[in-house]
Amino acid sequence: MSRITLIDRNDTTPDRKQLLDQVHAAFGASPNMFRAVAHSPAALKSMWSSFGALGGGTIGARLGEQIAVAIANRNGCHYCLAAHTALGTRAGLGAAELTAAQTGASNDPRTRAALQFALTVVDTRGQVSDTDLRALRAAGFDDQGAMEIVAHVALNLFTNYVNIVFGVPVDFPAVPLLPITPQVQRQAESVAG
Repeated sequence: MSRITLIDRNDTTPDRKQLLDQVHAAFGASPNMFRAVAHSPAALKSMWSSFGALGGGTIGARLGEQIAVAIANRNGCHYCLAAHTALGTRAGLGAAELTAAQTGASNDPRTRAALQFALTVVDTRGQVSDTDLRALRAAGFDDQGAMEIVAHVALNLFTNYVNIVFGVPVDFPAVPLLPITPQVQRQAESVAG
């Protein structure tokens, strides 16, 4: 149940409308999350700018969406899991790749390392070890790539929390959360190698 009203881009202040019009132009619709965040034009501007900046980063849209799916699943965010699964499909990812990403798994060692690192950042609240960073770098990520992964984590925590706190109604095709049981975690780690 929604805990916040959704801003109508055609019936709001000019600053909100300007930002929501940009979102609408990009998606061909006005996703509920952005309509909720529009209560604060500053928050919406921050979120929208972050999506734009990271979308032009070096790690690429596919990996960005896989990171988003992994974090959404870890945090139990139905909205973000549905949205980023749809966006991941649009970025060229297959259903199996997106499902695997939910638990931090991938058949590609570089992708798997990035997902595992992102989830470690989430799970440890940023208290990663030198070993965690070395593993990421050994998979081919330089400091720029590592920084972008952390930026994706931060953005996705923001969006997850918005959707969970305010119960934003999901307006993308629903995707079931995968439980992070010890068995699922072992399977993800065995895929990791």
